[in-house]
Amino acid sequence: MNALAANVMHFARVLRRVGLPAGPDKVTVALEALQVLNVGRRRDVFHALQAVFVERHAQSELFRLAFDRFWRAPEDVAPNTPSAPGLGEATTQHPRRIDEAFGARGADAPTNLPDVIAGWSAAESLRAKDFESMNATEIADARRLIATLRLPIHEVATRRFRSGATRGRVDVRAMFKSMVRGGGVVELKYKQRAMRRPPLVVLCDISGSMAPYARMLLHFLHAVTNDRDRVHVFLFGTRLTNVTRELAHRDPDEAIARVTASVKDWSGGTRIGDALATFNRLWSRRVLAQGAVTLLISDGLDRDGGEGLGTEMERLHRSCRRLIWLNPLLRYAAFEPKSAGIRAMLPHVDDFRPVHNLDSLVDLIAALSMPVRRMAA
Repeated sequence: MNALAANVMHFARVLRRVGLPAGPDKVTVALEALQVLNVGRRRDVFHALQAVFVERHAQSELFRLAFDRFWRAPEDVAPNTPSAPGLGEATTQHPRRIDEAFGARGADAPTNLPDVIAGWSAAESLRAKDFESMNATEIADARRLIATLRLPIHEVATRRFRSGATRGRVDVRAMFKSMVRGGGVVELKYKQRAMRRPPLVVLCDISGSMAPYARMLLHFLHAVTNDRDRVHVFLFGTRLTNVTRELAHRDPDEAIARVTASVKDWSGGTRIGDALATFNRLWSRRVLAQGAVTLLISDGLDRDGGEGLGTEMERLHRSCRRLIWLNPLLRYAAFEPKSAGIRAMLPHVDDFRPVHNLDSLVDLIAALSMPVRRMAA
């Protein structure tokens, strides 16, 4: 179900470009619906997703055209291609907004996916293969797949209010304005909390033991940085480097080249406590406002033996809405938190997850689309 989940979330992004309501809540409902269906039958998948994402009859045609174009092999997609078998024949061209949503080259269609079950790739083994053991061809394929990933995070309420049609807090200012314009007639006006996606902060370990994973994850961070606002990425080995600006370049190869040029401690030692202390002192108040979600990517192997690490982790945890630790060592079934650094970090995280292959990234996306749950102390 992991590969299918990735494509459903990708499809929802296309629908949002077209103008349909397709937020994280609807993605979750869609995934739950598909779990009880035979996803090998296109008609069943079509009607299930239509029931979730279409709210008005006027949206039905746009949804059908987007569905028909997305859930096909890319080589079969063309502006005037008829509908998929079993879904009826299309008699109209794709509206301009459909073409714009997919991009000039159909970039948002599934990559080499002739069948919905195929998910990202025809090779099941690629999704489960460890980044460290991939050859050059597999790395290139994995990078292309990673570039399609999007990271959904639930919106949170801000301190600001905006006008709302439903009952909520009474908007006195709007009521007085309406009364003046209406000649003394009082009409109840309401306001609601404005919602906004929280910032995403990433702290990624680039020491020698993490280098094979860090280089692959940079492509994932590049896709995330260019998909949403308020993303801040920091790399650390023996020092902390802010690479947010470098990753913002639209071209992934150019972005990675700029990151590599700006970082001076690739594949060296690891001083996690010192790096977190620098972040907490210089950057925490700037980037962790408004309930930021923080991803800490590291194997926890600290050259300083965990000195001061517990204190800095506790401070970081208190400053963000959710702290998720991604550790490639969790790929081992016999993993135990034996090192001093890992033991110092574990009590201060909300979620502890593996990050070593494509499937682990899909699982991370699914976890971030769910409501926040704090780990027990």
